[in-house]
Amino acid sequence: MSKSKSVNISLLSEIRTLIESAKQRVAANVNAELSLLYWNIGKRINNDVLKNERAEYGKQIVASLAEQLTKEYGKGWSKQQLKQCMWFAKIFTDERIGYTVCNQLTWSHIRTIIPIEDSLKRDFYIEMCKMEHWSVRTLRERIDSMLYERTAISKKPELTIKHDLSLLSKENKLTPDMVFKDPYFLDFLGLKNLFSENDLENAILAELQQFIIELGTDFAFLSRQKRITIDNDDYYLDLLFFHRRLKRLVAIELKLGEFKPEYKAQMEVYLRYLKKHESVAGEKAPIGLILCSGKKQELVELLELDKSGIRIAEYLTELPPKELLEEKLTKAIQLAKNKLEHIKNKSL
Repeated sequence: MSKSKSVNISLLSEIRTLIESAKQRVAANVNAELSLLYWNIGKRINNDVLKNERAEYGKQIVASLAEQLTKEYGKGWSKQQLKQCMWFAKIFTDERIGYTVCNQLTWSHIRTIIPIEDSLKRDFYIEMCKMEHWSVRTLRERIDSMLYERTAISKKPELTIKHDLSLLSKENKLTPDMVFKDPYFLDFLGLKNLFSENDLENAILAELQQFIIELGTDFAFLSRQKRITIDNDDYYLDLLFFHRRLKRLVAIELKLGEFKPEYKAQMEVYLRYLKKHESVAGEKAPIGLILCSGKKQELVELLELDKSGIRIAEYLTELPPKELLEEKLTKAIQLAKNKLEHIKNKSL
């Protein structure tokens, strides 16, 4: 009887890797070509519609094209699909930008993003999607959770937003305003009614993976109740993280009630200690994040926390109705931009 020959495990593993890598590249190339096809179809239809002055022509040509293409090529060429192709080409009029988007996102990602009317908001999701390699499901969850509206960058002037998005797109550089949010959604902790700061901290550690997802995928957990000894007195920082892209330590303090001015001094001490004793060569200055159940806007502004590298944000352990949350965030963004415009006008 012939004996079966043993397989070289190392060789088999390398060949498997080659096969899987090739399959991924083929899938990516196919997706890019399909997305580019949809962009070209959308551009061609848009150009044809523009040439005809009759208002009803656009609807008629889309309907007839959908019917004929479905007969010839089967499913996937509905009126809705053609309208999405047209919208895709209308949004990304520059062929180079359209080509870049096609090569970096799947058609399912693109279809999810193109309904967003605000161009800055749309570019934010495109860049974050590329950087963090979001699945389509994750992208939809981020949009539904109003990530852009909660991120600090949304409250900045338009030029600042464009500058930070350009930095991320062209140089892969992330600014703190693209990272930190307000509020943070901590509903996954399951905390109801009365709970202590210790309960909050323990719940976060028990759901650390979910907490990091809410913070952002580049956060790496380092320590809880980090002991800081100054002049023989011990202080304890609630949570210590490191952000890989920002290359900074991030100190997080958890507070049950509203923000109080003394929290600033406490965090400043922690940040200066971390900079002196914990930071290593190549890292930027540590940043502090104080999570509170509430804050008074004027008090926060007067303390000029940004100058100390401190961020204040609310956390929600129970989410309000989406309509109420959307209204609150929209007002907060508009208020911040109005104040920036007022400051600008005063300086002129």
